Amino acid sequence: MGEPTAVDPHERFLGSVLAGAVGDALGFAVEFSDIAAIRREHGENGITEPVLRDGLARISDDTQMMLFTLEGLIRAHIARRLRPVDNDPVPEVQHAYLRWYHTQNQPWAEAGGPYARHLREPDGWLIRTAGLFNTRAPGSTCMSALANFARTHRHATPEHRINDSKGCGGVMRAAPVAVWSNDPAEVFWAAVGTAALTHSHPSGYLSAGVLAVVVHQLIRDVPIAEAVRLARELLMRWRGHEEQLRLLDAAVELAEKGPVSPEELQAALGQGWVGEEALAIGLYAATATADLRTALLLSVNHSGDSDSTGMVCGNIAGALHGTRAVPPEWLRTLELRDVIEALARDALAEFSPGPPTDPAWTHRYPAW
Repeated sequence: MGEPTAVDPHERFLGSVLAGAVGDALGFAVEFSDIAAIRREHGENGITEPVLRDGLARISDDTQMMLFTLEGLIRAHIARRLRPVDNDPVPEVQHAYLRWYHTQNQPWAEAGGPYARHLREPDGWLIRTAGLFNTRAPGSTCMSALANFARTHRHATPEHRINDSKGCGGVMRAAPVAVWSNDPAEVFWAAVGTAALTHSHPSGYLSAGVLAVVVHQLIRDVPIAEAVRLARELLMRWRGHEEQLRLLDAAVELAEKGPVSPEELQAALGQGWVGEEALAIGLYAATATADLRTALLLSVNHSGDSDSTGMVCGNIAGALHGTRAVPPEWLRTLELRDVIEALARDALAEFSPGPPTDPAWTHRYPAW
């Protein structure tokens, strides 16, 4: 038997996206249950495998919004290649989020805001995926923030605040921003910008910056301790970082103990409903364990926002261990697995040194 092949950057990125969706699906089944209820229903060890409905492990709004984030980044990158104007993907990601908003029973004429002026129906291939039109407990903050943009046509930013929310709806969709740039500071900035479109509290958008940079570094085979150190350093450059920094450090400290009980996890890091806690729990679970399966189960078996903590853990652990580490039987039952994988592979193609240039590509990902 030869030596196992090394995990290359493409496999790490694909692993981050797929494992994030698997973690989301694992946690979505128990999202609104406390640990006592989870144990009653699934046994003393809690949930140990995906819960299937009609043969599928269903994804939540977390994976839906992660996919639209990645689609927006692809379209932004194509736009920069065709007409280099700036290096800001946020407008295209805002546009992508309005396409997602449309899938949540919102007519395009209203949901599309300024973009509906250009097209009577939203464009690109992703919006034609019927399975994305399922409503899976969408976050009220995301919905109201997108309704606000559709009405005002003005992007929310860290400076132009539209609420005081630090809910985890910003961080749970941020991992794909890792592909945006080779510069980790630019990745942090872009992830902050995409999260701030809906969440105006620093812990709601700085958590997104930290996650994207950790994934960015892991894809490049940087050891996780060093990846976290760099993300921490970048975090400290931003105003309002103190709360996120405290939870980040607490997650690193807790991980040194290895897996702990759900009760101890909650006492140390919270429940994951807000950005800094979701990031901390996901990072803790990915670093306190030696394999992806154990990490994901640790990240969802607690009294809190299990799908978002599962998503964050999967994003990190998938980048750390690669696609090969995702249990194959979990991948086989993942809802929309083919769509998730196709979009991730398209991102790898677009962000490669020789991206596609044929008309079919810009029809698949219209750049405007």
